[in-house]
Amino acid sequence: MADLGGAAPTNGTNVTEPCDLANTSARFFFVVIYSLVFLVGLVLNGFTLRFYFCGSQQQSAGCVTIYLKNLAAADFLLSLCLPVKVAYYASDSIHIRLVYCNFGASAFYLNMYASILFMGYIAANRYLKIVHPLGTHVLQTVRAAHIVSMVTWGCLLAMTSIYVLVSLLTQQAPDSITNISRCDILHSPQLSLLYRIIHACSAAIFLLVLVSLVFFYRSISRRLSQAQERQPASSGSKKLAKSRRNMLVLVSVFCVCFVPYHLVRLPYAFRTSWWCSWNQVFYHLKELSIMVSVLNVCLDPLIYFIFCKAFRSQLSFRRVFSITPAAMNAAGTERRSSDGRTSGARVHSTTSKQMDVLLLNSSSKYGQHLTPAGQNPTDRTFQRLQASKE
Repeated sequence: MADLGGAAPTNGTNVTEPCDLANTSARFFFVVIYSLVFLVGLVLNGFTLRFYFCGSQQQSAGCVTIYLKNLAAADFLLSLCLPVKVAYYASDSIHIRLVYCNFGASAFYLNMYASILFMGYIAANRYLKIVHPLGTHVLQTVRAAHIVSMVTWGCLLAMTSIYVLVSLLTQQAPDSITNISRCDILHSPQLSLLYRIIHACSAAIFLLVLVSLVFFYRSISRRLSQAQERQPASSGSKKLAKSRRNMLVLVSVFCVCFVPYHLVRLPYAFRTSWWCSWNQVFYHLKELSIMVSVLNVCLDPLIYFIFCKAFRSQLSFRRVFSITPAAMNAAGTERRSSDGRTSGARVHSTTSKQMDVLLLNSSSKYGQHLTPAGQNPTDRTFQRLQASKE
């Protein structure tokens, strides 16, 4: 679980490093990149956790939402591990590097593989819903999603706890350590064996998830082709096309972030002894691949956006209503006032016309009477009607 390093592990009273693996410029580059990723990942995943655990999604959640919650939690915890990694590159302190090797690196890889597994669970759930839509599979229930999540975290925590415990029990005294340029030079024979077992299990988990993702994407694509042959322009074909696009995004993020690291990691974990030049080359390849794998904390919010409709609605709601609430209230008030004025004018006009018509009828019925000014009331009413028409 700890960082992979140069030559074979050694165990003695005075640990020294015969080959300088990381130069100053490379360490400064990693410090800058990990600091930026930490800030961006903390903000994005903090907002996502606030949405999932403090909003409406806290009460009603489906299987995919439960897995997305756990994925966001894993990414957030992985972001919190990055300051320790930054301190590991920025400082030459023995105590800081011991903290990172014993705890920071273990927590880092725990959350990385939690992200890998939950991405696989999301893809499996979408596959069952699209390719096998009839009926509800037992793995598609909310109860099963909670159980799978708890078992996943439990197994990863147990594996990490065993590694940390063996590391602390078999590690030599800090006073006898003079240099730590990589973590695996602290490995005892017992920890070195456990280290390789954990690496083999981790590689198997990664390969299983990778093969599953490719299988799910291929199955959805085949289902889409069959639907397009039957009804090319149907709404079902459009939904399948959207599901295939979402699955492609998930597979792409997974491959970009985790494939390079595992291509370097497995042969590096089972090395014996290499020349110093080979150690330097593979050390920097390993560090670059780890840096790329950490980018998943910035790319996973894209998965939340495409797989969670409520998450998209929340973003749209914030964008629309956080900018123009005053304008909307003013428009509503003005519209109500305008409607009131228009209704009042219409009532007043209708009432006046009705009174004029009644006066005209009464004058015709009872005869013509002159006003004091000498004008016939019927003629005066007729003039008022004409004026209102004009």
